[in-house]
Amino acid sequence: MPPFQVRSRPPVVRLVNAFERPFENAVATARTCYSAGGPVTPAQVSGDGLDDARREKRALARDRLARSIYRAGHHTTFQHPHFQFTLENVSRQFLWTFLHAHPFYNSEQVSQRYVAVKPEEATIPDLGGEAQAVYEEALRAQGEAYHRLDAMLKPVAAELFYGRFPGKRKNRERHDADVAKRTQEVARYVLPLATFAYLYHTVSALTLFRYRRVMEQLDAPAETRAVVEAMAQAALALDPLLDRVLEDPVPLEETPEWRHFVAFAPARASGEAARFRERFDASLEGRVSKLVDWKPAAEVVLAESVRETLGLTPERLSDDEAIRAVLDPARLSWFGEALNVGEHSKLARALHHPHYTFRKRLSHTADSQDQRHRMTPGSRPILLAHLDDRPDYETPEMVRLDPAAQALYDETMRRSYDAARRLRALGVSDEWAAYVLPNATRVRFTESGDLMALHHKFAMRLCYNAQEEIW
Repeated sequence: MPPFQVRSRPPVVRLVNAFERPFENAVATARTCYSAGGPVTPAQVSGDGLDDARREKRALARDRLARSIYRAGHHTTFQHPHFQFTLENVSRQFLWTFLHAHPFYNSEQVSQRYVAVKPEEATIPDLGGEAQAVYEEALRAQGEAYHRLDAMLKPVAAELFYGRFPGKRKNRERHDADVAKRTQEVARYVLPLATFAYLYHTVSALTLFRYRRVMEQLDAPAETRAVVEAMAQAALALDPLLDRVLEDPVPLEETPEWRHFVAFAPARASGEAARFRERFDASLEGRVSKLVDWKPAAEVVLAESVRETLGLTPERLSDDEAIRAVLDPARLSWFGEALNVGEHSKLARALHHPHYTFRKRLSHTADSQDQRHRMTPGSRPILLAHLDDRPDYETPEMVRLDPAAQALYDETMRRSYDAARRLRALGVSDEWAAYVLPNATRVRFTESGDLMALHHKFAMRLCYNAQEEIW
């Protein structure tokens, strides 16, 4: 396995919390399903306190059962033990394309919206020669543009903020921090996808097993491989027994994504990416998000499911009244709970039946937030398959309000894409060339969710403090 060659600080992975004896915990949960004497404990699984011969017999039975349930696909047992990691010096590109691109995790990550970024804090591969200079100059220029744009937009942001909240003008020293958050939110669009992040990341043993099996994945296989292998080794150091079921990674060249990516390389060379983008954007009909599919009987099914919950007929509860029972917050008071307890409400669970699909276009940085709503999953792309040498980016509304900021922004976008083009011309892989692309880079995808999940997402995002582009 090739090393992760970088000139910047390498990723740092620390296992900071975990279940005791995770492997034997998983086996104990499996044995409990057939136990007549109550829950089985990890100590019973390993034979604590028994003589060596009986402990060895228990160990053989333990490993045999673990492999059996693993191969049969009875994986819920491995969802019980969890591992909490801290990650440092990992790129935003890696987080978007792998770590946060699935539902089965929990992360708390430093925010570029609320924490000023040090632009020099970024992944810098060991490219050598002219390519190294091109890469590092691109990051330097993006960092300079970040600081300049942040300063240029403060008067614009202040005018917008105090125009909306005139009463706060009397205490500007206190509220100028809110203005600064808005300019940081916009300025970060020029930062590269290579920018470092740090975070807590918690997953089950099952998710960690999956990570390692598919860690050779586009768009960032080198960084993904380095981080996931470090996570796996930290878990194995805690409990070497996990190696009983931990599978080897599928090589990148054997993944279906890679095979298709390579097979269609000639099409991309002939301009297929541009044709795809043009067709996708035309389908949005001037929007950035478009409803493209839904269940045609959604209202009827929703009303019927409400009546089923209450044991009523249409004569007693009409369709309209049934729908109001679960969508009118005056009637379904669970909507007022901070804990989002809808999943535990017999009535609210009727909202799982209506289902909607949207075609969307967001910047990379906005989609990094959007994908964190894990109950509205999307078919996010192999980003490398969407890109060519032409700039393709979103522009925040605040930038459009200041001609000087717009000029700086567009020039930074042009230089960033030009750097990616030059890197590819110098023989740098598409993987590393993509790291100099800006946060503003467009991501096109389709996203689906049921009404329960969408209701929660809209409640979280339809406020003035939400990220503007997602709002």
